[in-house]
Amino acid sequence: MEDRRKFLKKTLMFFSATGILFTPLSTFIRVVYAGAKKIVLPRGTKMKSLIQKNPSNLDTRLLEVTPLKDFETMGLDDHEIQVAQWRLSVEGMVKIPLKLTYDEIKNLPSIQKKVLLICPGFFALNGDWKGISMEKLLQKAGIDSGATHLSFAGPEGTYEKVERFPMSDIRSGKIFLAYEVNGKALLRKHGFPLRVVAEDYYGSHWVKYVYKVTVDHIP
Repeated sequence: MEDRRKFLKKTLMFFSATGILFTPLSTFIRVVYAGAKKIVLPRGTKMKSLIQKNPSNLDTRLLEVTPLKDFETMGLDDHEIQVAQWRLSVEGMVKIPLKLTYDEIKNLPSIQKKVLLICPGFFALNGDWKGISMEKLLQKAGIDSGATHLSFAGPEGTYEKVERFPMSDIRSGKIFLAYEVNGKALLRKHGFPLRVVAEDYYGSHWVKYVYKVTVDHIP
């Protein structure tokens, strides 16, 4: 592992010296280098041992999926959605604002990933999440070239929470909206119909009951 890190570090130094640090190839190398610094969690790792860890420091590729019956919850867990009336709004710096039904969302190109959720000091779980490919959703809405961030809001009303993420994490597939976990539709307590899945972020960023996505520019 140490030899790999040294190699990647030298590679990055080479790209920097030659003035091509921000080409697509060098971007790939930087992502790989970031991954090389993570702690690889072996199979059989106990979830309780992770509750004080930073998810951005962990490589979870070998980690088993947590059974749905063992999922714990955080924050609001009883918000009720009338799915027939509910819509996901996509607005802000887009050419075509959208209002999508639950069925329309499930017909969009999907993404599926195993992502670790850590609520510091309380619980950790590793879910197999499936949901909307944000890249495809943004293509559908026609994102403006100057957009830098995406914000997610939910639920609508008194307990609304908003979290913002850089476009780089959106385009890499780290951030998406899930409607299923472990092959099952999200339960009400887990944020039905949509919740944010945010790889490398603490659970406090994983907004539940999402109803609005806003594309914006942060200087």
